[in-house]
Amino acid sequence: MLAFRLIAPLVILLLSSLAAQAQETRPSTCLAMANALPGIVYVNLQPVAAQDVTITYAGHSTYVIETPAGVRIATDFAGVYGTSPTPDVVTMNKAHSTHHTPSPDPAIEHVLRGWNPEGGPARHSLLVDDVYIRNVTTDIRRYGVFEPDANSIFIFEVAGLCIGHLGHLHHRLEDAHYAAIGRLDVVMVPVDGGLTMSLDGMSEITRRLSSSIVLPMHRNATPLGAFTSRMGEGFDLDFREGRTLTVSLATLPERPTIIILDGV
Repeated sequence: MLAFRLIAPLVILLLSSLAAQAQETRPSTCLAMANALPGIVYVNLQPVAAQDVTITYAGHSTYVIETPAGVRIATDFAGVYGTSPTPDVVTMNKAHSTHHTPSPDPAIEHVLRGWNPEGGPARHSLLVDDVYIRNVTTDIRRYGVFEPDANSIFIFEVAGLCIGHLGHLHHRLEDAHYAAIGRLDVVMVPVDGGLTMSLDGMSEITRRLSSSIVLPMHRNATPLGAFTSRMGEGFDLDFREGRTLTVSLATLPERPTIIILDGV
């Protein structure tokens, strides 16, 4: 009886800890797990409702993602674009002050930096209501020298969709990066052609990701045609009048499409 009294609180504490972890994280649905086990085919027997996700171009590298549950996410947040209404989640990258802020609004519940201020790679695996957020780190170039793990590619998994933001990407991706990223139905791509990386390199990455929707960003003065012409005939081009795109699993285009929202 004494042993039970000693062990029982530890068991309760362990179960409480596991429950808390389960609420914060979940397995990714966008990773090609079947590749790790030859001959095994994974089948999702639970139907996914075709819920709408809205994506709005706010400016520079900031897109605002709004989930069916109302979670509001602002990417590469520097406190300039996507501030109103106040987002629930912001992601940041270290390359320039236009991609992060040292003093985000205290009302923002989740501030996810793409780098680790204490050193080493940043690791995010966070469940916020109906969206699971994770990251894959890459390096950034400073004065000709690469700083490891100072940029993050953020992936947002919501309503069955896999949405990726490449951040301030400075180098070509290796096979390990692609494996860690997994499937991206929607990808946000910097197309400045120099401050991040060359248009040849960026178009190569975008083609390999094979996303249904490509959303350019971080264009600066680069002609859009300089990027779109490199993508080839396998991608359609769709110019939109508004800044907001509504998308669901059911409305993904049949052919890969580069969608240019107003303001880009």
